[in-house]
Amino acid sequence: MYGPIVERLLDSPEPAIRWKVRAGVLGEPDGRDEVRDSPVVRRLLHAAERPGTYAKWQGPHWVLASLADLGYPPGDPALHPLREQVLATWLDETYRKDVEVATKAAAYRHKGVALIRGRHRAHASQQGNALWSLVTLGLADERCAELAGLLLRWQWPDGGWNCDLDPSAASSSFCETLLPMRGLWRCGVQDAARRAAEVFLTRRLAFRRSTGELIRAEFAKLHYPLYWHYDVLAGLKGMAELGLLGDPRCADALDLLESLRVADGWPAHARFYRPSNEVAMHHDWVDWGGTSTRRANPWVTADALTVLRAAGRLDG
Repeated sequence: MYGPIVERLLDSPEPAIRWKVRAGVLGEPDGRDEVRDSPVVRRLLHAAERPGTYAKWQGPHWVLASLADLGYPPGDPALHPLREQVLATWLDETYRKDVEVATKAAAYRHKGVALIRGRHRAHASQQGNALWSLVTLGLADERCAELAGLLLRWQWPDGGWNCDLDPSAASSSFCETLLPMRGLWRCGVQDAARRAAEVFLTRRLAFRRSTGELIRAEFAKLHYPLYWHYDVLAGLKGMAELGLLGDPRCADALDLLESLRVADGWPAHARFYRPSNEVAMHHDWVDWGGTSTRRANPWVTADALTVLRAAGRLDG
């Protein structure tokens, strides 16, 4: 059923797409050296230090995340300057300071991480994404343990994280939880990562516990790159990394993913970037294929095939 799609991706002129398919679908992880010299990687790196660290989506934070997802060879000293920028940003003293306040307005008046009703209201996806990227790229040092320590301190009772300053917010956010979960798992903090996985699994990765309906319509709108936006494929990729796709609570999300297939693969329904060489908000150095409801996107398709292979649902 999927053979022609796999063959088409293996014929792609982009080495990173070929590597994703060989590694994730065929179980052949060799070929990373080709990724290093790929057109996409060259575009990502050509001016990566020019924007600010978190400049969406061109700064070093996002460039490292893309390189990690593309299979860039680990341990490259050429990436050390980007690592230093990222770590200096996310280990700043601001993130080590708790500010106990009672209201959203009060939180905005202080520098530090708001602590409201006993819960840290942190943008944990920032440190989580950095941790996942650095460990995946073989760039981790002792400072990555500090990133993990911040995430552990901010973790909510239900296992996840949330940046919502509304005092009544009492459950974790999918968008803020996915990347910390992946980062902690990748660096070996498995108990905390499994606790975070329950945030998704108790909701079958996309569905309300009360009614069974989709939590948000955009969870069924696939996209690439991830950035920090959640969709069902992103959740399934996270579960695959933790080895949890066999959990029966993933079945409905896998069914949903299969239902989104078009003739030649899986489309990108949403796009959160504008391809451009100009540094500006929500610009990306790379054109990742655009959107469509009928035409497959190769990056989304490669990830969908990888998830289905890991779930035992790929029949050739």
